[in-house]
Amino acid sequence: MKNISSALWAESLKILRSKILWATILFYLFIPFMIGILLFVQKYPEIASKLGMIGTKAAMLRFGDLNWQNYFGLLNQLIAAVGLIGFAFVTSWVFGREYSDRTIGDLLALPTPRSSIVVSKFIAIFFWCFLLSIILFSFGLLIGEMIQVSGWSKELAFHNFRIFIATSLMTILLCPTFAFFASYGRGYLLPIGFAILTLIVAQFIGLVGLGPYFPWAIPGLYSVATGNEIIPLEMISYVILFSTSILGFIATLLWWVYADQY
Repeated sequence: MKNISSALWAESLKILRSKILWATILFYLFIPFMIGILLFVQKYPEIASKLGMIGTKAAMLRFGDLNWQNYFGLLNQLIAAVGLIGFAFVTSWVFGREYSDRTIGDLLALPTPRSSIVVSKFIAIFFWCFLLSIILFSFGLLIGEMIQVSGWSKELAFHNFRIFIATSLMTILLCPTFAFFASYGRGYLLPIGFAILTLIVAQFIGLVGLGPYFPWAIPGLYSVATGNEIIPLEMISYVILFSTSILGFIATLLWWVYADQY
């Protein structure tokens, strides 16, 4: 436990002193801001012509009635889609930077078990990604209040917040798969490419009804199914998701412990 605490402290310092942390925070603030602009134009279509191309694009999009139920549903789907790419980027940076910065040799030469290093990285990734999720939801609430979305109630907010957190946690559970590809590919490109591929494949698999059995599609389906019962998930979906997460963690751990790192 002491080894993990020391490794986690070192990992936390690297993250806090990096510019990537603040870049990801700004990105997760930017997403609800842009959604707010689109919804504002939808609410006031007369100003679309004054915004040029942005107004034209916004006028073409329709998110249903501008109420909190639909708005919360949009936030829930955002954390599933944007979260998958964003969390994959965070995981890729935490594991891949050791190779790109050529610090992997020095890191493994430390008198700290490799397993402790891996566990500390996953703990740091969890808190980082969870922080980004809370930022997106909180700023999303602020944007919704600013554009005066109708139909607010505490019960609705708490219900959708639980859905949002559950979707976020399920998306975070997929991070070990990206960690393995970052380690195996010794950098950022392979895990980011894999994340984009899974996002594309999830869309096509959903069309043939196999989404509940594809791990990277399950968080997105949960964010939709819980809201309007379109595609309900069964227990096997959660088993597949947790199994994929555990296999990704074990594969990453074994790679760091046994693979040739030089």
